[in-house]
Amino acid sequence: MSIIPSLLITSLFISSLTCTSNPDHDHFNGAVFNVMSKFNGRKKAVLLSDLKAHDSIRHFHVLAVDIGLGGIGRPNAVGLYYAKIGIGTPPRDYYVQVDTGSDIMWINCAHCQTCLKKGYHGLDLTLYNPNESLTSARVTCDQKFCADINRGTVGGCRPNVSCMFTEYYKDGSGSLGYFIRDVVQYDSVSGDLETKLANGSVIFGCGASQSGNLLNSEDALDGIIGFGKSNASVISQLASYGKVKKMFAHCLDGENGGGIFAIGHVVQPKVNSTRLIQDQSAYYSVNMTGIKVGTEFLNLTTDSYGKTKKAKTVIDSGTTLAYLPEVIYKPLVKKIVAGHSGMRLRLLQDQYTCFEYSGSVDDGFPAVTFYFENSLFLKVYPRDYLFPLDEFLCFGWQNNGRDSLSSEDRIILGDLVLSNKLVLYDLENQTIGWTEYNCSSSIALKDEITGVVHLVGSHMISSACNLIIHKDIIFLLLIVLMNLTNL
Repeated sequence: MSIIPSLLITSLFISSLTCTSNPDHDHFNGAVFNVMSKFNGRKKAVLLSDLKAHDSIRHFHVLAVDIGLGGIGRPNAVGLYYAKIGIGTPPRDYYVQVDTGSDIMWINCAHCQTCLKKGYHGLDLTLYNPNESLTSARVTCDQKFCADINRGTVGGCRPNVSCMFTEYYKDGSGSLGYFIRDVVQYDSVSGDLETKLANGSVIFGCGASQSGNLLNSEDALDGIIGFGKSNASVISQLASYGKVKKMFAHCLDGENGGGIFAIGHVVQPKVNSTRLIQDQSAYYSVNMTGIKVGTEFLNLTTDSYGKTKKAKTVIDSGTTLAYLPEVIYKPLVKKIVAGHSGMRLRLLQDQYTCFEYSGSVDDGFPAVTFYFENSLFLKVYPRDYLFPLDEFLCFGWQNNGRDSLSSEDRIILGDLVLSNKLVLYDLENQTIGWTEYNCSSSIALKDEITGVVHLVGSHMISSACNLIIHKDIIFLLLIVLMNLTNL
């Protein structure tokens, strides 16, 4: 999730005439995620057919996953990106935030007293009940997973005592509960723009209590799925079973919402990459070496030897805006507005630096380019870093309040900057890279066993009440029409 106070929470996971999601994504069946943007008691009886369906896919080997996305990351649109996943046997659907800035996945659980029933855009939120799943099992404090996540033996642990979790975020929100192991369903890539149902056993948090912005109905979801670097993340767990490679990519559509989120080896488009900083945090961090505004470079702070300091930069899909140290923020904003003498800047809502402007933003303001090691750069256009608020234009850049570049200062680049770019995370080789891309198109993933390349397309999970007509209903209508014709 966001590692600093963020305007919005970003989230991800993926019928008859009903209020529902897009029928194309009714089942989260593979290693592809559909992304959207924003900001009881006894075991339930299960049909034999449900058990057979579960058993038939239990040992299915998955190498590419398609995850359906929904939402949009614009600050003026209550933006966030989320997905829908299936959990349990029989499976139930849950809407979750896909967050590259945290590790664990957690879902609101049945005994949560503070959890909301309605969330973002009126979504019906679902509480997970482990007693209703045939495949659920509690994780106890004496198991290896618990010791690993606590970086050592849990003090006071006794037999059959649950492994607890607490997850707190810099915006003051938090979740606490205990860990559960259960089956998670996803869409395995089986052909060009085709998927089939697959699953894997995953340990995740059963949220018993939520606090802060997680209780805000405007951006509440069923939970968060962490795609951070640690062994506790969903992708690391699936990779440890040989289900997937530790590679994933997202392309957040800043214009239409949704986009592409996929696990696997992306072979098209080609992406230039840089090495990840090796540390113990969940964040994907790289060294930034320079910033150019238009055609001029900023004069970044230098060390005692006269060398320009490298700025640690976090790439975080759980953050909406972009946060800069004050030593970078002030000269950056000054250079952006340098061509508009007399322009008056003002602070709106106690957080956004804004101004009045009626012209074309791309014609009136310069692009900002961040440079990284290995000749990687990220170009941010005015239409990306500026957004309308009331009668004003506001900067997506935020001043994090630091006075100088130090080892603790970090630049944090969120969805506003990452939108309309394919971002590739390669944990196999410890690199990250990106390229400008049309996020409403498709990318190509390679099957590591067969060598076959398949296309994975974009998605937009709808959170509104849509009139959906299923194929079986259409088929019945055709039969009725044929019978009427024969009368």
